[in-house]
Amino acid sequence: MKVPRIVARANKYVTNPIQGLWAGRIAPWAVVQHVGRTSKRPYQTPVLAFVDDGRVSIALNYGAESDWVKNVLEAGEFTLVRGGKQVSVAGVRVLPADSPDVVKSARIPALLADSVLYGRIVEKA
Repeated sequence: MKVPRIVARANKYVTNPIQGLWAGRIAPWAVVQHVGRTSKRPYQTPVLAFVDDGRVSIALNYGAESDWVKNVLEAGEFTLVRGGKQVSVAGVRVLPADSPDVVKSARIPALLADSVLYGRIVEKA
């Protein structure tokens, strides 16, 4: 069940700046640091990120049409700040919620969102 785009817009301008103050320090909250496709500006997006055995799964509550998801997919990588630590994530792709590659702890949130952003931790940032 994707959340309506109007909610995503409100979150982008109201909720995300507030969550960004603490999301990178309290797991499973995290911050995805990425670069704009056309503006090349750096952005930070708070998310719920589940990590296990070098794999990262982020349920896409607003679908793969979100700007931050498009930015990350085009770049093929991003930096994840979770639990106060930064890691680089590469091999980024969108998976269906029922994919066996989805991190085990992310399976229920994934089913609620229909799809997941998946990647592998490649190095400490």
